[in-house]
Amino acid sequence: MRIGVNTRLFLQNKLDGIGWFGVETMKRITQNHPEHEFFFFFDRKPYKEFIFSSNIKPVVLIPQARHPLLWYLFFEHSITYALKKYKIDLFLSPDGWISLQTKVPTLTVIHDLNFEHYPNFLAKSHQAYMRRYFHKFAQHATRIATVSEFSKHDIKETYNISPSKIDVVYNGSHANYHPYSEDIKIATREKYTDGKPYFIFIGTILMRKNLANLFRAFDDFKTTDAKGIKLVIVGSKKWWKGEIEDTYNAMKHKNDVVFMGRISPEILGQMLSSALALTYVSFFEGFGIPILESFYAETPVITSKTTSMPEVAGDAALLVDPFSINEIVAAMNRIAGDENLRKELVEKGKIQRNNFSWDLTAKKLWRSMLKTIEGN
Repeated sequence: MRIGVNTRLFLQNKLDGIGWFGVETMKRITQNHPEHEFFFFFDRKPYKEFIFSSNIKPVVLIPQARHPLLWYLFFEHSITYALKKYKIDLFLSPDGWISLQTKVPTLTVIHDLNFEHYPNFLAKSHQAYMRRYFHKFAQHATRIATVSEFSKHDIKETYNISPSKIDVVYNGSHANYHPYSEDIKIATREKYTDGKPYFIFIGTILMRKNLANLFRAFDDFKTTDAKGIKLVIVGSKKWWKGEIEDTYNAMKHKNDVVFMGRISPEILGQMLSSALALTYVSFFEGFGIPILESFYAETPVITSKTTSMPEVAGDAALLVDPFSINEIVAAMNRIAGDENLRKELVEKGKIQRNNFSWDLTAKKLWRSMLKTIEGN
């Protein structure tokens, strides 16, 4: 079988959650199925690290698809042409974008529909494109995979898709997320937070991630904090301007906020393992990979009681209303003041994490690919 894969988000040192999903699953699928040919469709020169096995043929298409008009040209013209040229039997798109022109059996992975429910959290051009085309992608695709039961239900209800067409393939966690020794934890805190304990946020800085309320809550928390606890923010400032920046600038304790930017998985693993807790209080998530990564790092979690996050967290996290500053502050105080609670959450996280792994994700995605080619 000749399998075409949209790999435009396979970017060295720039992988986000969707990018990691594609990389981790395709690494396993290509290596586990040497009997098939895989054509990786990039929109720029590929890095060798993403050519996982000898049965992969990298193909560079134009244009570089980083803007709505270029998205259209890349998928409706370049991808459509490439599927014909290379006689592709199955097309897989790990990031949701597909060709509406092709008749090739297509599996699209739609991670979530945040743009349908919180459209003002995106640039207007991105919002308009995604709301115009993603329902068409969902209708046109032979099958759909998604990363949580919540997202499956949301796709079914929002786009009127039969649930029999949608497969759930949970995310996994990178191997760098595991507990580190106490010596490494101490050294990490000394290096990045002057030896102080800290809460940590991981993710692209945009409105949906609720950084403004996290800043407000941390500022209130600091009014009674006697331990010098800091807040570490890991992620690129993609949508920093506006409410997030204004809220940060208004903080009384903004000097206790440490911005790390985008860092390597190795350093991030150490940072997460050394944290007092993950504070991940997004308004909307299709999965919430940092929650799972924290379970593997054996770090307590504070997360939202909305969308997919309770599904991923189970009983292994403190769940809060992301719109309630008071609930976020109360959770921070409980974590900071109760070592037994932290230990209890870690133990529960060890159990909950067993439900998720990239090996399991790859197996389920492969089954979904077979269903797609078989027309089931």
